[in-house]
Amino acid sequence: MALFGPLTPVVESHPDGVAYVRTAEPLPPYAKSWINRLEHWAETAPDRTFLAERDGERWRTLTYRDALDQTMRIGSWLLAHGASADRPLLILSGNSIAHGLMSLAGMAVGAPTCPVSTAYSLISQDLSKLKGVIDLMTPSFVFAEDAVAYARALELARERGIGLVAGDAFAAQAGATPLSELLATPVTAAARAARAALTPDSIGKFLLTSGSTGHPKAVINTQRLMCSSHVMLREALPFFKEEPPVLVEWLPWAHTFGSNSSFGLILYNGGSFYIDEGRPTPAGIAATVRNLREIAPTIFFNVPKGFEELLPYLRADAALRKTFFSRVKMFFYAGAGLSQPIFDAYNELSAQALGAPVPWTTSLGSTETGPGAIINVRGLTRTQVVGVPHRGVTLKLVPNAGKLEARLAGPNIMPGYWRHPELNATAFDDEGFYKIGDALKLAVPGDWDAGFMFDGRVSEDFKLGTGTWVSVGPLRLAFLNQFEPLAQDVVIAGQDRDDVGALVYPNFAVLERIAPGLTRVEAARDGRVKAAFAEKLAAMAAAATGSSTRITRLALITEPPSIDRGEITDKGSLNQRLLLANRKADVEALYGERVGENEVRL
Repeated sequence: MALFGPLTPVVESHPDGVAYVRTAEPLPPYAKSWINRLEHWAETAPDRTFLAERDGERWRTLTYRDALDQTMRIGSWLLAHGASADRPLLILSGNSIAHGLMSLAGMAVGAPTCPVSTAYSLISQDLSKLKGVIDLMTPSFVFAEDAVAYARALELARERGIGLVAGDAFAAQAGATPLSELLATPVTAAARAARAALTPDSIGKFLLTSGSTGHPKAVINTQRLMCSSHVMLREALPFFKEEPPVLVEWLPWAHTFGSNSSFGLILYNGGSFYIDEGRPTPAGIAATVRNLREIAPTIFFNVPKGFEELLPYLRADAALRKTFFSRVKMFFYAGAGLSQPIFDAYNELSAQALGAPVPWTTSLGSTETGPGAIINVRGLTRTQVVGVPHRGVTLKLVPNAGKLEARLAGPNIMPGYWRHPELNATAFDDEGFYKIGDALKLAVPGDWDAGFMFDGRVSEDFKLGTGTWVSVGPLRLAFLNQFEPLAQDVVIAGQDRDDVGALVYPNFAVLERIAPGLTRVEAARDGRVKAAFAEKLAAMAAAATGSSTRITRLALITEPPSIDRGEITDKGSLNQRLLLANRKADVEALYGERVGENEVRL
């Protein structure tokens, strides 16, 4: 079984330094819509499990046949009650069978959905982001499976005259239409006509992204974007064609990695999605471990933090290792940089279990690119190599401040942001290429076939007072590798300063082992903790190649980043620019004359 497909870069270089990179292999035809794929599997594999979720000790499953039937019933109800492209459906719930059905039902009848991060409703204190989403999307309905948990959000929707749909157990007390009423609706001629009218340019869904501003923007996901991206993935990883994939996964369907990449992978290839209610946190990983003891994935997608949290359980539990490695063909990480120690540890464990390490891959893209635009088809030997463009994608490399800024074109690229013409005017260049904001460099100088390495975010890089550029992305990854396991995350500072500094979010579970029984503030000031950080800081500085890679000072931050202020997503990704702006006082203190109690300096 071939794991990786051929992607041969073809390069067109221009005298001004701009280069265009495509693949020699063409992109095969793709389906008209995701609903076409649902219909295909409902006909060819009607009894195969499509979605499964925990129901106590057992798994509740939904077959492809039932998924199509229920999709069209819900779609008939939505269409009859005024849902449309201009008045979409907001989904507030986490991943669930009901969530999946609502999403498919909307797109089946031309009334796309917009899944909203659960953090906007459950963690946010002021619901400000949810208010912004409602203002932007003007929804016809809001769906929340658990109306009790989402009571504040549903009350906000009710006050604005928006219809409510909820799971049966909670609908009555919320004054919402129960989901069972939608499921009991006969399939209408209007729904069938709307389904037949779908084209590749029909909007399938909206996915929210904040970017550097922290304010939600809605990325238009057309059927063309969603379908072409999965043919690209099938050609890059052709084993999906030979064996229906099985996923055990938590990645939120409000984000493109979980929603478009993972959910779409299963739907497009007739696989089975076991919804993991766990999370990559010390408290949430136990649920993931329980699920992985029962269901063996064929490919394991996760963010780096997820791989990190699972690792101690795999090391300690032979039965878990046996199931987990029994049929996994590949590890796939995205969303952030993976530390080399975690990468090496999985290689060691899988080699012990199988006789050879499980291959790794990664991809580069964004919500705006469907998500993957570049993928590694050689297998990873070091974590930073993101690969070459997918079939059908053209990568444009533009010299920018000593780097190569990446821009992208292809059928998987969004047509624009919903109701934001001013953003669309700046999101694309004069040739129509989407400006993703990432910089790339060749993994092996002069060898285009070896692929590209991520070289930071163009918008995050800055100059020291000496005029030397600091490449934030690679430096951040190097810092996390060096400070593993002490540091949870880091923000790189130092613009217009003499040297580079860091605001560090410590791993307080590790600090507890160094200095037991202390509060977070006490731990950040403890001499034992600071000595551990000082040792690693000195080692990193000794290996630095110059002022741009030599961090001389750090501050341990005890207040978690805020979702309400846009500093972090519910996937755990930090917003470097916003954090520097919001923590200006911490940066000023770090460069002040007095060494703070929570600081370490060389």
